Amino acid sequence: MAMAFALLVSANQVTIKQLSLGLRELSITSDVCQDATGAVRLLNCRKFDAVIVDLQLGEQCGLILDEVHHLSSNRTAVTFAISSGEIDTTAVFRRRTGFVLARPLSPQSIRSTLKAAYGLILREQRRYFRCPISNPVTILRRNMPEVRCHSLNISEGGMAVSTSVPLNAGESVRVRFTILDNKVPFVAESTVCWLKMGHLGLRFVSLSAERKSELQEWLSRKLEEALPESIARQFQVDNSSVTVLAIENLEAIPVESSAPDGGVPGFEPSLV
Repeated sequence: MAMAFALLVSANQVTIKQLSLGLRELSITSDVCQDATGAVRLLNCRKFDAVIVDLQLGEQCGLILDEVHHLSSNRTAVTFAISSGEIDTTAVFRRRTGFVLARPLSPQSIRSTLKAAYGLILREQRRYFRCPISNPVTILRRNMPEVRCHSLNISEGGMAVSTSVPLNAGESVRVRFTILDNKVPFVAESTVCWLKMGHLGLRFVSLSAERKSELQEWLSRKLEEALPESIARQFQVDNSSVTVLAIENLEAIPVESSAPDGGVPGFEPSLV
């Protein structure tokens, strides 16, 4: 199971092989492009948790990083620069990326840098992570009977539900639900963002800071539970965990952040 998705942009075959192996060790699936044209095309149609750019590509690096920072779907991706070996060039792009992989690359240096960034990558994955869950949900509509249905999955930004009651796309509703280990109901002002036969997607518009934090922590635990044991062991030092790496001292991501297609993050109708 892929824990996260990375875009690797390099024309150096040795570098591609080294980074691909390092990413695979952490269950990160990589898409590889060898130039800016292919990279920009993928950035415009895919969501990535990390973007790795080889500075040996020269001026193309600026185009790729500009695209990352301008796209709402990818601007929070964790960014890496692979040093070109030229100090001046590396210094310029260091300010535009979160991490630098210094040449000469080695399995040890790649592993060390990726592990240092892994909590941030998981946090980015968590934004779009949809956790399967089948719980009762109540949809409250103004001057209309309440709709009782069941959830299909949930993310930080919204949820998908199963219902035979017809609602309207764009309709404002209030949704009430619980998550498995929390008996106090969540209540969120929401918008119906897509409809499908028997299913619909709800985007959370307003959720209290306390409940938002509870939902984020619950999703972090669920994401951690999905980690392969071999990876989880690498981070279980001094009784700490990947969850701590993913959420400690990091600002909360607003729930109103939208997915690439304008729907609920991670809830494209075709994927329900």
